[in-house]
Amino acid sequence: MLENSSVVLKPPLYDTLIDKSESLNFTMCSDLLTGSLLRTLVGTKPGARILELGTGTGLALSWILDGADEESTIVSIDNDSELIKLVRNHFNDESRLELICEDGNDWIKKYKGPSFDIIFADAWPGKFELLDETIDLLSTGGIYVIDDLIVRDTWPDGHFEKVTSLISKLESFKNLNLTKMNWSTGLIVATKLY
Repeated sequence: MLENSSVVLKPPLYDTLIDKSESLNFTMCSDLLTGSLLRTLVGTKPGARILELGTGTGLALSWILDGADEESTIVSIDNDSELIKLVRNHFNDESRLELICEDGNDWIKKYKGPSFDIIFADAWPGKFELLDETIDLLSTGGIYVIDDLIVRDTWPDGHFEKVTSLISKLESFKNLNLTKMNWSTGLIVATKLY
């Protein structure tokens, strides 16, 4: 029988990062299901260029790295220097990873490099802000993933409207096929057609 909570094989640093997140009272970690999906999606793109917007404590990143092959490269961006330092300490031997401490919006606006095969937007930049510019960074056939779309009691006033607007905007893109998933924390997975 399939059970949503039965993810058994976790990345090597998973428990360490969960403990660290809890000790910092960091409550915005991706859950097991999102992590497992990220690892699976990353595995479909050998030699992928991957962008994560919102490094946090590195939990989702641990899943991404676990699914990526040795030829893949990952750029992960967060504006919190303490979190970047923490993540750097845990992944200091990871040659596939480039950690950047910068405001995501600033980075998106100035980035001129090659496109990405997978983008996980787990922060306001690339999700609620600069969505068009972020989709432009995605290669044809690339995958765009966002989470945290199911209504929660902890949402601030006006956030429901922001999520509704985001979903409508994504549905309006003619060059995206997307699937809305009432699963995990609520996800959208989209592929870029052209």
